[in-house]
Amino acid sequence: MRVAVLGTGTMGAGMAGSLLRGDHEVTVWNRNADRAAPLKDQGATVADDPAACVAAADVIVTMLYDESATADTATTFLSAVKDGAVWVQSATVGPAGARRLADLAQHHGVAFLDCPMLGTKEPAESGKLTALASGPAEALESVRPVLESLTVTIVNAGTAPGRASALKLACNAMVSTLTAATAQSLAMASELGLEPSLVLEALDGGPINAPYTQMKGRSMIERDFTPSFGIDGVVKDVDLMIDAVDPRTSRLLQAVRSAYVDASVAGHGADDLAAVVTAFENDEGFQG
Repeated sequence: MRVAVLGTGTMGAGMAGSLLRGDHEVTVWNRNADRAAPLKDQGATVADDPAACVAAADVIVTMLYDESATADTATTFLSAVKDGAVWVQSATVGPAGARRLADLAQHHGVAFLDCPMLGTKEPAESGKLTALASGPAEALESVRPVLESLTVTIVNAGTAPGRASALKLACNAMVSTLTAATAQSLAMASELGLEPSLVLEALDGGPINAPYTQMKGRSMIERDFTPSFGIDGVVKDVDLMIDAVDPRTSRLLQAVRSAYVDASVAGHGADDLAAVVTAFENDEGFQG
């Protein structure tokens, strides 16, 4: 299929690469053209503007930073979308944001699928994301070959736009909280005179162990903060979570947010969310 990918940052570039390996004809655009240029060597066409990017596409994938960036870009390409094409909106924008973008698409007569992705840089690059989809059944079926090139699982969250984005927030709440909890446990062990790695060893193989805990925990211990999901992106998503639900429901997220904000203020905003560990440890770092 002919696919347009708008937004070739950490996630979008990996997704474009997976689509190319799936034998799709891919055209890409990014506000910073330098971020899109490397995809030309992989076989993608690099467009000069959003309208040119989508003009021939059967499927349009947006993976931009937030609702504002997505809406601004969409206003420049929606009038250029050909009849029958489907807009697959994959940025994390929250349920209200997804509904507003769906209304924008409807105003231009463009089919819309609310379809955020679970996963980070490596799954995007290897085609092992999980797609969370909500929208008309016919729209989902028409883009299924594209989603199958990107994912190992497609979760159908219903037919109403916003449902998939609501599910994304619920899942990302677990990701952000689990990472912060891992950081807290490692910092606690260090302060109590233990090697932080003993926490991971003790959890490994037990009923509350998680591969994600082990992966992020090792990154924290090794001080490898190479970004796959940046701290500032987590803060943006947690803000969406808090805004979407009652304060009773988000009481834990309020504390989680403060840890990520502290890490950002300390200079780790562009680093991986594993850098939240810096918000828990003392000035000397791990001491075990």
